[in-house]
Amino acid sequence: MGRAVTTTDPSPTPARPSLRLARERFLSGEPLPGGVPEEVVAAWRRARFFGVPHDLNAPAACAERPAESALLTAARPVLDRIVPALDADALLVLTDERLRVLWTAGRVPGVAPCPVLAEQEVGHNSAALALRTRRRAEVHGPEHFLDRWQDVSAVSVPVLSPDSGQVLGTLTVAAHLCATRAPHPRAALAEAAAAAIETELRARSGRAEQALLDAYLRASRGRDRAVAALDGHSRLINEAAQRLLTPEVLDALERTAVHARRAEVSGPAEEPEGPSGRTTASGTGPSPLPVPVALPMSTPTPTPTPTPTPLPLPLPLPEGAGCTAQVTPLRLDGTVVGIVAVLEPLGDQAPVVPDPPAAAVALTGSSLPWRHAVGRAVELARSPEPLLLAGERGTGKSALARELLGPGPVQEADAAQDPGLEHALRARQTGRPLLLRHAERLAQPGVAALNSLLDARPDTPLLVTYTPGAPAGPCLQRLLDMLSARTVTLPPLRERAEDLRELLPALAPRPAPGRPPLTWTLDALRALEQYPWPGNVTELAHVVRALAEHRRMSGPVRRAELPDAVREGPAARPLSPMEHAERTTILEALRRHGGNKARAAAALGIGRATLYRKLRGYRG
Repeated sequence: MGRAVTTTDPSPTPARPSLRLARERFLSGEPLPGGVPEEVVAAWRRARFFGVPHDLNAPAACAERPAESALLTAARPVLDRIVPALDADALLVLTDERLRVLWTAGRVPGVAPCPVLAEQEVGHNSAALALRTRRRAEVHGPEHFLDRWQDVSAVSVPVLSPDSGQVLGTLTVAAHLCATRAPHPRAALAEAAAAAIETELRARSGRAEQALLDAYLRASRGRDRAVAALDGHSRLINEAAQRLLTPEVLDALERTAVHARRAEVSGPAEEPEGPSGRTTASGTGPSPLPVPVALPMSTPTPTPTPTPTPLPLPLPLPEGAGCTAQVTPLRLDGTVVGIVAVLEPLGDQAPVVPDPPAAAVALTGSSLPWRHAVGRAVELARSPEPLLLAGERGTGKSALARELLGPGPVQEADAAQDPGLEHALRARQTGRPLLLRHAERLAQPGVAALNSLLDARPDTPLLVTYTPGAPAGPCLQRLLDMLSARTVTLPPLRERAEDLRELLPALAPRPAPGRPPLTWTLDALRALEQYPWPGNVTELAHVVRALAEHRRMSGPVRRAELPDAVREGPAARPLSPMEHAERTTILEALRRHGGNKARAAAALGIGRATLYRKLRGYRG
């Protein structure tokens, strides 16, 4: 799988007694001896910051297990094959992306199972480290914060989504404290199991999407039949359905799809232990549809495999919907993977669908990476503790932060203008949320003041944006470590190119009265989707606004109207800064001379053969 190894202490066992002593001194508040790895000390400090007692027997509050887990469904056949070969003194653990334990097998004598491995609940551990670093991670003995894990060595590997690359969960193998140098002796087992689970996820993902598409095409047969197929992630809606769907009905369909999938996989929280000591957490039981409106269910004519089967949920339509719906769940291998809805107008006329309000750009996008990041940020923002939004420049950190903070009064500070935070902290009003932008520009006094504020008031309503770049200094790194468990990284635009068509209308300024909105030819859209957008959404917004304000042509935007770099597409290979500057200059010269290479070469003072050679070189 090519995963890099992340270990917190690659030293051999003889060095561990000093680390054990250092931990005891840390717990008693005494000065630490020299040579203790800084990342281990930072992990212990985070545990103390979260209020985790070192003698904890079990988490204070058991995390609610997910009602739906595609990860567990895909992982179960892989794990069942591994269990018979598991050593007698080893423990195998699967968690989701919130480090809630979904499945365990085996046991380590003297170590009781734990329902959650989140760092804020149980302190430093390999699963939390693997989730944060997206790499294989090992934690040995006294590197753990809890007393109960002082004689345990563990290796964890993140399980990544084959579609989005997001971390879906972790796989951990734990055993008694290793007597050998890293890597962990069972690291290969963890790597192989995670790779097999990802392969299974990839296979299932493709089959579910194909099943949804096939069911949609079958249901769409017939003149003017209004059909929508949804799985909670994707939508397939034909033109007839678009004329009927109001935003309220579409929202109800989305929630019905999610509820149908959750209701299918919901079951008892735990199954009895089998002979291998295996326990499965399959989630909480089904709950009522968590929306004020939903659609009535009925059973259409059965279709070939995969076969939608009836799941009657007779719930009222939203008032004024103007249509009825026959909604049927779609099954694949006995599991509900989506729904198919056939819509019928009430009476002779279809409802008038009002123009929806413009969506906030900060929330625009339906790709899996973006929805996962925004969903995680919204979830974390519900509690008053600090939250860190990280990502490349232009990914929308500040815009999303303002959406999360809501319409109430907010104090905003920009470290680019106030690196020491003298003005911001002097004007600080207790209880009012603080939005700190550009944390990477903080000076040491500002970082120290912020760390002191969080030490004294760890529940301070604080939202920080951070753009990784130059290595962080020790003070800033301490702040990042403190916020690591409440950090959300926003994906760059190149990793969610499918969101671009949703972003274009959201970024375009409102057209003048009598003028049509900005539209795009397919060729222009392909160019926009292929461009890597190093400036992310901010760069895209500049391009869209410039075209909307300065173009003199009518009709859809054509590829020829796009900026040179976007129109020509990315280079076929990575370019050096000098090559990038050369390529930009040549493209600009070609644009000025209408694509005539001879004139462009003459204007640049180079031979035509040299121009051709350089263009071929940029194409790899």
